[in-house]
Amino acid sequence: MDRKIRRMNDALIREHFHRQVLIRHHRSSHSLVVDELGLRHGKCRADIAVVNGSLVGYEIKSDEDSLGRLTDQVDTYSAVFDRAVVVTGPKHKKAVISALPNWWGIIVCHHGKRGAIRFETWRAAGRNEQVDPVAVAQLLWKIEAVEILKNLGEPPNILRQRRSVLYEKLVDALNLVQLRSKVRECLRRRTNWRHHAPLSLGAG
Repeated sequence: MDRKIRRMNDALIREHFHRQVLIRHHRSSHSLVVDELGLRHGKCRADIAVVNGSLVGYEIKSDEDSLGRLTDQVDTYSAVFDRAVVVTGPKHKKAVISALPNWWGIIVCHHGKRGAIRFETWRAAGRNEQVDPVAVAQLLWKIEAVEILKNLGEPPNILRQRRSVLYEKLVDALNLVQLRSKVRECLRRRTNWRHHAPLSLGAG
């Protein structure tokens, strides 16, 4: 087998993961699939995010990747996502298992007999019970936060505050279920993504 085929780097895993595992989300009118979703104002980026009735984040760790940033990435993902999954190659499987909270999912990718990439769910993702409301609110652009607060009846002097104040106001005004719903709605409605356009917003 050609060695180039055997090397599963980030780009190759991502391409096949979208095509094989996430295809139903790409086809759904209720789902948004986007690469490189910024978290905590760019502290890190989720490799892939799926937004529908929940927020799910996928972190890819190919055999060519380092695990040096994994601890920080886990902390940031855990503050934001309802569910989170690491997609990893065989090389890092044991290290990833020991590094992740129990509720994180693990998908191991490997080559099949004919060289095709296969994805095996080693552990299904559970529900994150420790979502940080402020971290969720930070997924919003300032203009989106202002619009939500305006609709909630906040006065103009509040709407002119810096975005950190607006996020705190949102957390005070909405419970976590309401906040997550508003954030998901904004993400799915967003059209002028600054960096990475969504790969899919369903079939429509």
